[in-house]
Amino acid sequence: MKFTQELVEKNIGAMIALIIVVVAVGGLVEIVPLYFQKSTTQPVTGVKPYPPLQLAGRDIYLREGCYGCHSQMIRPFRAETERYGHYSVAGESVYDHPFQWGSKRTGPDLARVGGRYSDEWHRVHLSNPRDVVPESNMPAYPWFAKATLDAEDVQAKMRALRRIGVPYSDEQIGKALEEIKGKTEEDAVVAYLQNLGLALRNVR
Repeated sequence: MKFTQELVEKNIGAMIALIIVVVAVGGLVEIVPLYFQKSTTQPVTGVKPYPPLQLAGRDIYLREGCYGCHSQMIRPFRAETERYGHYSVAGESVYDHPFQWGSKRTGPDLARVGGRYSDEWHRVHLSNPRDVVPESNMPAYPWFAKATLDAEDVQAKMRALRRIGVPYSDEQIGKALEEIKGKTEEDAVVAYLQNLGLALRNVR
């Protein structure tokens, strides 16, 4: 029996098997080399694991689904770099689990938002976005200012991240209780946002 396209199209079993083989080979060729490139596995200069307060803020950012409207990926196009700054590189996100790259932008990209606004601006914006951006359709998060953080929960997250390769020391984990004590969710989210993109923000 001659192996032809017509034969494959008429035999659903053979078609499924060939599709799986092609996708598997293509995936291996595209993905495996990335594990051996330092540019994708090593942090860029200035990027460190999130301190406890920023880590808590990042988890709140994820919990509230902020990534659904805000990407953290500046693509290497002039229109993007002129507006947001240096394009995103993999080495900035090596400690992000999961990383926040994406293309959905109901709101602006936040990859380089760190240091762009004051802490007070962020607090007002989180409490009621329309107080600083009248046309914003972002929901308000007034409860952030009242909700306190659970320091033990943050320590547990740091231990879990260490198991998958984030280099937290025992000392850093031990100090988390002290650093988080009395802090609110608002404090944490502001700390997280103020850290975003600082390593490459001034690079052009």
